[in-house]
Amino acid sequence: MHVKAASLNHHDLWNLRGPAPGPLPMILGTDAAGITEDGQEVIVHAVIADERLGRGDEASDPARTLLSDWHPGTLAEAVRVPRRNLVPKPAELTWAEAACLPTAWLTAFRMLTTHGSAAPGETVLVQGAAGGVATAAVVLAKSMGLRVWVTSRDSGKRQWIVSKGADQAFAPDEELPAPVDLVVETVGEPTWNHSVGSVRAGGRIVVSGFTGGRTPEFDLLPLIVKALTIRGTLMGTATELAALSRFLVDSHARPIIDSVLPMTQTAVGLRRLEAGAVRGKVVIVPDRFL
Repeated sequence: MHVKAASLNHHDLWNLRGPAPGPLPMILGTDAAGITEDGQEVIVHAVIADERLGRGDEASDPARTLLSDWHPGTLAEAVRVPRRNLVPKPAELTWAEAACLPTAWLTAFRMLTTHGSAAPGETVLVQGAAGGVATAAVVLAKSMGLRVWVTSRDSGKRQWIVSKGADQAFAPDEELPAPVDLVVETVGEPTWNHSVGSVRAGGRIVVSGFTGGRTPEFDLLPLIVKALTIRGTLMGTATELAALSRFLVDSHARPIIDSVLPMTQTAVGLRRLEAGAVRGKVVIVPDRFL
């Protein structure tokens, strides 16, 4: 497939920091949209699983990997993936918008729907205001009819995420006006106790990342007394990616794009991502298309 646009994720930083999960050298990148050899416009699904599972089970395969782990990634002018990893790109989405979907946006969609069972009228707390998954969760949750509360230690980011649709934004340890039904947790260690303390009895916490650390210390008692459901998740299926793209078309919601950079400036985007200076997604485009 010829890449028209790709985007950056924390997964790229983790692979750079090492240890590398697979052979070196390796091309980074999990997200891309482009055109196949026979002219189809597609979005790449980044989960590489046992082909015998087919579509619908690949995200649950314990042996699954992502592009750029064992197979060359998408930060290139062309990428080779199994045919089952190609999802039709809706004409209503730009190349840059489509390239944002396979990792962060698919993860957020799965957190809210498949695992979070979010229903219109419920309140969701999104921990972290400007990351790829967090901003996706905010936009998607609002489009699903949820009340959206967000946390960030940065007052500027709190103001920004409210301007993008969040109903209210709070400091990380601030007491919320009421318990929430669902927590989208991507920060980890710094926010975990706040997540547990903020969710209602019988509520749900879905975890997809730990950008702030993965070893929180917490009291097990609230988990038991409040009968909480806690679910971890990673990415999603090709079927869910197709459903996400259709949802965006139907709802008119669109990814928040921080910046669009030529592929020769990928390192600039990665440094900004590492520094926490990104609001939304950084899109990478082969230089010949700019």
